[in-house]
Amino acid sequence: MNRDQIEPTWLPLHDLAVDLARQAGQIQRSRYETALDIRTKSAPIDLVTEVDRACEALIIEGIRQQRPHDAILAEEGGGDDRPEAEWRWVIDPLDGTTNFAHGFPRFCVSIGLEHHQQTAIGVIYDPLLDELFQTVRGAGAWLGTRQLRVSEEQEIGRALVATGFAYDVHRSASDNLEEFGRVLKATRGLRRDGSAALDLCYVASGRLDAYWEMKLNAWDVAAGNLMVAEAGGRVSATDGGPAPRDGSQVVASNGALHEGILDLVRAPQ
Repeated sequence: MNRDQIEPTWLPLHDLAVDLARQAGQIQRSRYETALDIRTKSAPIDLVTEVDRACEALIIEGIRQQRPHDAILAEEGGGDDRPEAEWRWVIDPLDGTTNFAHGFPRFCVSIGLEHHQQTAIGVIYDPLLDELFQTVRGAGAWLGTRQLRVSEEQEIGRALVATGFAYDVHRSASDNLEEFGRVLKATRGLRRDGSAALDLCYVASGRLDAYWEMKLNAWDVAAGNLMVAEAGGRVSATDGGPAPRDGSQVVASNGALHEGILDLVRAPQ
C-alpha cells in the first residue's frame, strides 16, 4: 500500500488494525484442525468457538490499550458501541466460524474502522494463505504490495459469482434459494464459501465478478464493502441504493455486471 496516499492521522489506526488482525490470525492458525469447544448462538448452524472469543478479546484489548475512547462493535459482544465516538471499530474476529469448526480452510479476521459513520479503513486477513487485504478510503485496496482491481468481465454468462445463506435458512421463507437458482442458471459458476469478508475481497481482487447476500451484520461487510469500492467496483442494496451499514443487504460487483446481477437477485415483479 502507498502510505503517502493515506491521511497521516489515519496511519496509526491502519497499522494497529493490521497488527491486531495478524495476531488474531496467528491464534486461528495455531488452533486450526485441533479439538474445539463448539457452541451455538441464534440457530443450530450459528456456531461460536473459544477461538472466536480469544481473537475478539485480543483485538479489543489491543484497541483499548491504544484507543480507549473509540467505539467497538464486535460480533461476540465484547465491545462498547458508543454512538458519540469519532471512530468505531467493527470487528468480526473469525469470519467463517462454521468452516473453521469443520476444518474447511476458508476463514479470516475482518476489521473495519468507521470515521463519523463512514468506513475509512478495512483490514481482512486470511491466516492460512497469509493474505493480508487492506484498504483506506481514497488510497485504494491492496493485497500485500499489489493494488487490487475488480475484473473487467462484461458478460453475465461468463461471470463467477458467490453468495451465502442466512442462519435462519431452515425456518425462513426468505431463504435466497430462488435467487440462487436464477443466478446459477445465468452465470458461468456460483460459489458458496462461507466467508462474506473473503468473498468481498475476492470481488475486489477480480477472483470473483460479483457477490450478493442478505441478513448479514455490520461486522461481516464493514471492511469488505470498502475493499470493493476502492478497487473500482460497486456495492449496493438489492434495489440499487446504498448498501446498508448493518449488512442486511449487500450486492457487490465489478460495476459492469451490477445491473445484471441486481436483475437476478431482485424478487420478480
